[in-house]
Amino acid sequence: AAAAAAAETPPLPDFFAADKRPIILFDGVCNLCNGGVNLALDLDPSGRLRFAALQSPAGRALLQRAGRQPDDISSIVLIEENKAYVKSDAVLRIATYLDAPLLPPLLPLAGGVIGPLFPQFFRDAVYDLVADNRYDLLGKQDSCRLGDDRFDERFVE
Repeated sequence: AAAAAAAETPPLPDFFAADKRPIILFDGVCNLCNGGVNLALDLDPSGRLRFAALQSPAGRALLQRAGRQPDDISSIVLIEENKAYVKSDAVLRIATYLDAPLLPPLLPLAGGVIGPLFPQFFRDAVYDLVADNRYDLLGKQDSCRLGDDRFDERFVE
């Protein structure tokens, strides 16, 4: 039975075959999350990061690739070609990719040096507090974020 189920499961697409840039998976209906995506787009003018809504087919496939359930929208996820990060680890890792022109050394420093000084259990507890209340904080939309033509190539479909 397990072999039959495995045979029915189509192979996951290789989102890194032609493009090695990491992909941020975000809750596409969450206003707080969409604000974070807009901030990341602004602080990544060189386009080092790509994005996909957790609810999209690409997001669901990438969640599975990362060993998570395809319907798990509980956390931001950063998918690199050979590694995945969730919760506060994802946020800290994303910070290392950003080019904060107004605060050049601070954002990567926060992600690479300062953030890890706080224990993961503490960082994730704070992350979970915000994530569990994200719809109450800034609300949600009825559908996933609409694309902006300037950034179309940054969103994985």
